[in-house]
Amino acid sequence: MENSRYPKFTFTWVGAVTLVVGLFVGTMAVSLFSTFWKVAFKENLELKDWFLMVANSVGFLTAIAFFDFFIVRRTTKMKLNFNFSSVNFYTYLLVFPMMLGMMFISEFVTSLIPITGPFFGDFYEYFTQLMSQLTDDPVIMLIMTVIMAPIFEEIIFRGIIQKGLINKGVEPWKAILYASIIFGVVHGNPWQFISAVMLGCVLGFVYYKTKSLLIPILLHGFNNLTLSLLVVYGKNESFAKFLNVSEWLILAVGIVLFTLFYYLFTRKYKVHYAEI
Repeated sequence: MENSRYPKFTFTWVGAVTLVVGLFVGTMAVSLFSTFWKVAFKENLELKDWFLMVANSVGFLTAIAFFDFFIVRRTTKMKLNFNFSSVNFYTYLLVFPMMLGMMFISEFVTSLIPITGPFFGDFYEYFTQLMSQLTDDPVIMLIMTVIMAPIFEEIIFRGIIQKGLINKGVEPWKAILYASIIFGVVHGNPWQFISAVMLGCVLGFVYYKTKSLLIPILLHGFNNLTLSLLVVYGKNESFAKFLNVSEWLILAVGIVLFTLFYYLFTRKYKVHYAEI
């Protein structure tokens, strides 16, 4: 729209490099500050539970700021801005069960990837140890996974990459898929890659239909909160193990949930908001 308050920027390889450079600069700034603090005050901030949370925040914020200043403002003469408005209540009743269905499906598909053997076994052991060492503080972990990660990641992967590709002329379904694949790759392991791509497609589709970045942020937070609770109370991220049921039953329920609410969301309830 000509009079839209949201800039119509595009996403290209230059934008991708800008995001990576911004992330690197922010991360290096935190690392240098940590080194200075260690030398000046003889205290290692990297051992603090909150350090990773701060480092991630600075890295993401710097990446977004770089994209804003070097891409958006130079090409559109506007500052980076997103639609965070709410939608009608009926929309929430459709998208959350649809998301839950895809969570069930992705768990089954992910369970097909081996966690033993000469390659996958060592990789899985390294990955689980790495995740367990992130922080011992459950409050900080929840803040990172349920609040910060959904906000920053949805701004970058859906708000910047997906939207920028669509603005560039890429077909919406391709833009959603490309953004989801990139979203999966940055997770750095095959188990989270599969689930991130599948769930990312739902997040991207919902964002495309509602035009509000608030909705995928809430869905992302819902996914991470659910998995966090499974880890805390069930000691793993598996619905099947927590409920003591077959993976096939989880798959069947997931297919029914996703299919039904996807149909209602796209056919019976033709939601397609516009940015103004």
